[in-house]
Amino acid sequence: MAEAVFVVSAVIILAGAIGVVASRNPVHAALFLVQTLVGVAVLFVLNDAHFLAAVQVVVYAGAIVILFLFVIMLLGVDKAEELRIEPIFGQRPLAAVVGAALAAVLGAVVITGADVLTGLRRAGGERSLDGDATDIERMGRVLFGEFAFAVEITAALLTVAVVGAVVLTRRASRSDASETAGAAP
Repeated sequence: MAEAVFVVSAVIILAGAIGVVASRNPVHAALFLVQTLVGVAVLFVLNDAHFLAAVQVVVYAGAIVILFLFVIMLLGVDKAEELRIEPIFGQRPLAAVVGAALAAVLGAVVITGADVLTGLRRAGGERSLDGDATDIERMGRVLFGEFAFAVEITAALLTVAVVGAVVLTRRASRSDASETAGAAP
């Protein structure tokens, strides 16, 4: 049963990820991103990480993607752009070279440091977790204790970004309205 859920969830995640990259409309890309994030949440539930699944749906699929959609709709960039026109000469070949280099570095890190990435020690095997508190309690202590300032700064930056988008949109719409009013006989 778990294998079937994994396969279905993996297909949903891959279809959503391909939809994010291949979609010409930013609104559709954001909705494909929601599909991908919900599929990842299903994988979290499959691994008995219910809190992470809830955070995935509430924070990422709920708040962050809605913020993306809000800014997309506010700025009016929900129309498809002409992708054949290259605004900066040589941008696509350079992006291909940089992407290939990053993939090579990632592959080298995964191959040479797989034990480091997974947290396994070479001689010691698995290490035991702290048994005093639940995962949620430990995560809460870390987020609202050690990293409380970083969480507050992140919230402030997101708020400033939304306010900046609103201000820029209002300025653009006011200047368009004044140009239209001045051009009318």
